[in-house]
Amino acid sequence: MPPPAFGGEFMVSVEKKRRVTLTTRNTLVGLSFILPNFIGFFIFVLVPVLFSLILSFAEWDGFNPIKFAGLDNFISIFDDRVFRGSIWKTFYFSIFTVLFSMCASLGLAVLLNQKLKGRGIFRCAIFFPYVASTVAVATVWNFLFRDIGPINQFLTAIGISDPPGWTASSDWVIPALIIVNIWKNMGYFMIVYLAALQDIPESLYEAAMIDGAGSVQRFLRITLPMLTPSTFFVVMMLTINSFKVFDLVYLMTEGGPGNASTMMSQYIYNRAFIAWNYGESSAAAMILFLIIALLTVLQFRMEKKWVSYM
Repeated sequence: MPPPAFGGEFMVSVEKKRRVTLTTRNTLVGLSFILPNFIGFFIFVLVPVLFSLILSFAEWDGFNPIKFAGLDNFISIFDDRVFRGSIWKTFYFSIFTVLFSMCASLGLAVLLNQKLKGRGIFRCAIFFPYVASTVAVATVWNFLFRDIGPINQFLTAIGISDPPGWTASSDWVIPALIIVNIWKNMGYFMIVYLAALQDIPESLYEAAMIDGAGSVQRFLRITLPMLTPSTFFVVMMLTINSFKVFDLVYLMTEGGPGNASTMMSQYIYNRAFIAWNYGESSAAAMILFLIIALLTVLQFRMEKKWVSYM
């Protein structure tokens, strides 16, 4: 019969093994959940991005051997006025999309946060374009923007004798795309703002009303400061999505008329799958990546100055 001390050590050893086994099992279970995501990210995101980075310094048409080209691809695309123009058009599109989408989403959220009859129906109706097929959205809006379409007929009816050409006009094509993009995405960001509005304590508004604050003062002094975290998220997502917009532009205009609506993502597509120049396409993609990365870093650095986490 073993001494008591030995028996105690034996039980402690068994308990430690059980704990190690349980910890190992929990670790394996956790890894089994996240491993598919990491595998998918590695295969479909990380590897293509690294390959694109390599191609940005090479010449390749997809068929012949890859040749090292140094900085020639970057020099070539910056010599291309279409690429330089695409940078300006992307910024133009993104700035106005972010500004007006944010204002429209916030305005709708504030309106539909009120106790209105049938507000649930209106919320669903405004959110519906976000989940609608981009192909369907582009088709419908192309019809609406036609020279003899409903929009121009309405403008003519109210006294505008020379309505815009919209997607057929080089001056109006980007404003038309901005309108459609705002209409499609504002429902999602309205939901974001609605969730944030419903988290604001009613006691703050009641205290402000007791102090004599009007509706405008309550909005400026309570609502907007309390919404800054959500606004930061909205601005971040809108900026990223606007700079990499492709499907809507491709389906509505294909970068036309001419190159009037050719943005950076469209230029990348054209160089890769029409010109079969994967080197220049990858170089343009790297420039787009750097622009988005720099804007993201800038926004995070500015976050502390205006975002209030109360």
